[in-house]
Amino acid sequence: MWKRDEAVKPVSPPPAAQPPASAPVGAPAPRSDVRTHMEKDIVNIGKSVVIKGELNGSEDLTIEGHVEGTIQLRDHVLTIGPNGKIKAQVFAKAVIVLGEVTGNVTASEKVDIRDNGSVDGDIVSPRVAIAEGAHFRGSVDMQRKAGAAQPKVEAKPGVAAAAPQQQPQMPAPGAPAAGHRVGA
Repeated sequence: MWKRDEAVKPVSPPPAAQPPASAPVGAPAPRSDVRTHMEKDIVNIGKSVVIKGELNGSEDLTIEGHVEGTIQLRDHVLTIGPNGKIKAQVFAKAVIVLGEVTGNVTASEKVDIRDNGSVDGDIVSPRVAIAEGAHFRGSVDMQRKAGAAQPKVEAKPGVAAAAPQQQPQMPAPGAPAAGHRVGA
């Protein structure tokens, strides 16, 4: 029989790594790489940095400075910090705007304009979020992903195409409900 006390046993944490026996006394223990496994690689561009030209990368990026030109992070997240000022065409997996963007933004997953964020340009993304207090001027094209094509309606041989549907009408009192045969 199942007992509640047996099913909910606390999980003990794994034992701490012991320094190798050959380590000299007083030497620091080797540092664990737990932190590097838990954090993603995120690159920051500080407030005082100005970049003019093309910016490409293969990791998440946070920009607090100024960038003019083109930014391409096709498989990664771009965050424009509250101090960031961007005059560029932006291509990324997801774009989070806390600062200012002037230029078109294309994201394969989502564009999120947060409170006090500003975008002057066109947005192309399947999902767009604009917070209250944000500024946006441009157009939005919420394209579906290329793999998610719209469903096709195909007529099968020997089956007549359905006529356009009309508003359903209530049957007259005493008449059989739609779809039911009388006397069959």
